[in-house]
Amino acid sequence: MGKTLFFDSTLRDGSHAIGHQLTTDQITVYCSQAEGAGLHTIIVGHGNGLGASSLQVGLSKTTDLEMLTAARRQLQQTRLGTFMIPGFGTIKENLAPALAAGVDLVCIGTHCTEADVTRQHIEFVREQGKEAYGVLMMYHMATPPKLLEEALKMQSYGALGVILMDSAGASLPEMVTTTVQTLVAGLQIPVGFHAHNNLSLAVANSYTAIKAGATIIDGTLRGLGAGAGNCQLEVLAGLLVKEQIETGLNLYQLMDVSEQVVTALMQKPQEITTISLISGMAGVFSAFAPHVKKAAERFGVDARDIFVELGRRKIIGGQEDFIVEVAMELAERKKDDNISYQLEALS
Repeated sequence: MGKTLFFDSTLRDGSHAIGHQLTTDQITVYCSQAEGAGLHTIIVGHGNGLGASSLQVGLSKTTDLEMLTAARRQLQQTRLGTFMIPGFGTIKENLAPALAAGVDLVCIGTHCTEADVTRQHIEFVREQGKEAYGVLMMYHMATPPKLLEEALKMQSYGALGVILMDSAGASLPEMVTTTVQTLVAGLQIPVGFHAHNNLSLAVANSYTAIKAGATIIDGTLRGLGAGAGNCQLEVLAGLLVKEQIETGLNLYQLMDVSEQVVTALMQKPQEITTISLISGMAGVFSAFAPHVKKAAERFGVDARDIFVELGRRKIIGGQEDFIVEVAMELAERKKDDNISYQLEALS
């Protein structure tokens, strides 16, 4: 088992949980306090990555460059990372300026069957002498052999690792084990895992990924993140200490940042709500939750029914327009079907 690298996405995925309202002061405090805690990378920016600030997915309080510049000033031992989904931003307008602002590492994410769209972005980052990692989002929607096929493309483009993102929090430990082992056996680069907590398995699944051979774990302090949140890094670190697995992390320092800094960022406790649960059961992107709630209220339908229908249609991130369409159709049908009947259609 190789050394595990810990990517901290508190200032990226956590942005979802606070309506993308991070300020430069908050980023400065967080990075100054987390610096030197043994984290490989602190990933900073809008929850959906560079160029994603919009009415559709949420407007940032602070620009990408302002956030990255604030973080860069505080980080010496820790790499400054950012995230990008091709389609939200472009190389010229978003990625190149981010690298010029001092970003060391970029995670390039895409739907798990569309690795082809990451080629120019990964190659550009590597040409600039920076670290690039591929991210296969919503990985539960593809088979392990298909995921390996897509990961091999990212490897060929120059990615230094491939991270499986459980965007919907839909994974069971057996799925994690099989998928991670398949990628570890078939790739020459490290495999990573990013968990969501919709089924209360984020820490367990991240631990399972490590046992299966993953050497990159992407999580957040206090679990702050979209929907039910992410793998809570300080809890995973504590578990690994208990298991006598070396992490290179300063556990007490991470605990202090969690208690003293992240708590102040949070608008409410990170918890598994019924909406988060149903999104995990239906296999739908966790960050859809606020949009689904609005549509449910607007059209007078059950938000859980919307999630179930989105799952049946296999809707993915970037297809938010379908949320309103589904809500409208449910309102028109005025269905009386109960939720357990609808969930059976997903199995």
